[in-house]
Amino acid sequence: MNALPILLGVNIDHAATLRQARYREVERTCGEIVEPDPVFLALLAERAGADGITVHLREDRRHIQERDVRRLSECIATRLNLEMACREDMVAFARELKPALACLVPEGREEVTTEGGLDVAGQKKRVGDVVRALREAGIAVSLFIEPDPGQIDAAAELGAPLVELHTGGYANAYHGPDRQREFERLRVGCERAFQAGLTVNAGHGINYVNIAEVRTLPHLHELNIGHSIICRALSTGMEEAVAEMKRRMNA
Repeated sequence: MNALPILLGVNIDHAATLRQARYREVERTCGEIVEPDPVFLALLAERAGADGITVHLREDRRHIQERDVRRLSECIATRLNLEMACREDMVAFARELKPALACLVPEGREEVTTEGGLDVAGQKKRVGDVVRALREAGIAVSLFIEPDPGQIDAAAELGAPLVELHTGGYANAYHGPDRQREFERLRVGCERAFQAGLTVNAGHGINYVNIAEVRTLPHLHELNIGHSIICRALSTGMEEAVAEMKRRMNA
């Protein structure tokens, strides 16, 4: 078990997904007829105990928009975690905005949400250049990677202080025969990352059921959870959805 309470970063991307389904062509991102407002939901999440707010500003702007990120930076009281691709325009935007944390993630136009970790080992120079550029601007950097030894070692070599281990493989296997194998892969990955001096975060596919097992992973600092919380909020409201996840994370 973890000695300290695990922190919760709430990803509000899919509140924006709902907005864009109806108001994609409207210039405004909030106000008048445009709803829901992701920033308002972020403030509710903070009021319920969220330790940070996470958003992914994607190249195709399918959900979160640049204006959402700027408003969040001005409004939230916790920490803004900006998920971003290793692109020059995103580096420039992050260096201007200066979020507390930038998490480098892979990005594919065909995927509905981020699937799989960033190949740090296979593109060390590109990722390393981005890590240095962000750290020079005073931004902490996290790398979203698979819990594989090669990726963890590469992340440590590039000097990123944090990694976010991709829990999607485990979440997808939860009701199948490979669940224990995927969980062990995560457990070993957490241990290796911690021994390498990295702060260990995790995320993707974590929900109100599998959290009972996820929270037993060693050395966890923070979990980033979005889709499941937004879904639960449709029936319980955002504050109760966040508060319940916090309770289950640190039972």
